[in-house]
Amino acid sequence: MSELGGGGGDADAVALYERAVDSFLFFRGDVAETVGEMRRVAPGAPMGQVFAAYLGLLGTEEAQAVAVREEFARFRADADQSGFTERERAHLCAASVWLAGDIERAGALLREITVAWPRDTLALAVGHQIDFFTGNAASLRDRVAGALTAWSEEDPHYGPLLGMLGFGLEESGDYARAEETARAAVERGPRDVWGIHAVAHCMEMRGRFAEGIGYLDARRADWGAGNMMAVHNWWHYALYALEAGEVGRALDIYDAALHTPSSEGAVLELLDAASLLWRLYLEGGEVQAAIGGRWEPLADAWAARADGPHYSFNDVHAVMAYLGAGRMQAAEELVADRAAWAARPHPGVTNHTMMVEIGLPVCRALIAFGQGRYERAMELLLPLRGRLQTFGGSHAQRDVVQRTLVEAALRARRWEVARMLLSERLSLRPTSPYNWLGQARLADRLGQAAVAATARAKAASLAATGRSALAG
Repeated sequence: MSELGGGGGDADAVALYERAVDSFLFFRGDVAETVGEMRRVAPGAPMGQVFAAYLGLLGTEEAQAVAVREEFARFRADADQSGFTERERAHLCAASVWLAGDIERAGALLREITVAWPRDTLALAVGHQIDFFTGNAASLRDRVAGALTAWSEEDPHYGPLLGMLGFGLEESGDYARAEETARAAVERGPRDVWGIHAVAHCMEMRGRFAEGIGYLDARRADWGAGNMMAVHNWWHYALYALEAGEVGRALDIYDAALHTPSSEGAVLELLDAASLLWRLYLEGGEVQAAIGGRWEPLADAWAARADGPHYSFNDVHAVMAYLGAGRMQAAEELVADRAAWAARPHPGVTNHTMMVEIGLPVCRALIAFGQGRYERAMELLLPLRGRLQTFGGSHAQRDVVQRTLVEAALRARRWEVARMLLSERLSLRPTSPYNWLGQARLADRLGQAAVAATARAKAASLAATGRSALAG
């Protein structure tokens, strides 16, 4: 395989690289071990070093990024690059740029690799994840779409490419085409957990939560354990349960999959845990009380990470955990630390822009909400609601911030803003019980008893379909 070069012509190293790429596409847990073995077999192969760097960055964890940055710098300093291919040098450049903090430029460099070598699977898959981290929906779709005709439909990796394309289509709002494409990916490979994830997103965005429950239930053996997407796909299942009004079921999922006593504190899993609990926190009353003592260990897990300013999307979820646990000081200290960092210039660091424009205002809005300053929370979030994607994540993930805005408007008694926000949500997802319950609350405040009763009846009828699916 020409990507290996620099000592990578060894047949064992080639086989290990191919196995690692396959594991990466299907989110199998052995990918890091396989890459590590490849580096031992062929320490001079640049693609083994590049692959390790990418893996260290994809977790969005500062400590991992620092460790791989140091390793990668040593390799580049010691390696004789004269024998490396053009493609290998291009990957080395992309990894170096990302390690230096310029996520967007790294994504652009990987796109250039894909244009020149459209069958470079690693460039496609890593670039796709960068598009996700930067909230670039058009590139999530077009990066893969632009390479697809260079592939044979008989290639074993054609299915995972369809799964990636399906997710990009979903984030771009083309839900029908997205679902068709993602389902085709899963038909080719039942254990394509990214393809399953793309279907789950389509159903979430179209308010088809009862169907989503049935879809995930029917394939639980393929996605529910033994892969690196299991926790996130369980999070999607928990969102469906919440729409069905089954708070207890959602919390059971939280306890069994999202944050357990054996959880290792991986940030991508902590994101899902904080996001689910914050949705319950926003409900107030008995729903909020049902969280019980779950906030404290989650806040402890975030605190134990002691992360610096690495990825602002993570900071927002850490603040949620601190506020949920009643640790206002910890939330304020995190924001103060990030604000001090953001006040200094960091040219070429994508997270600096993310933090200044989106991350810090959202964190401050969450703190204001936690302090009961709902008008202030609304004022901070309202100008951001159309560009939250610029600090990463998916529509489904960012919806927790949108829900915070809705709740802030209702509690601030800003009925005109609440009406507009709920009208938008109902127009986009008229089958969402959450949206109808929000409409009922607004109608109550406005003294529109008949409208409120109709909205609650609609929410109850829709939720019943979800409960039936869960019972089935």
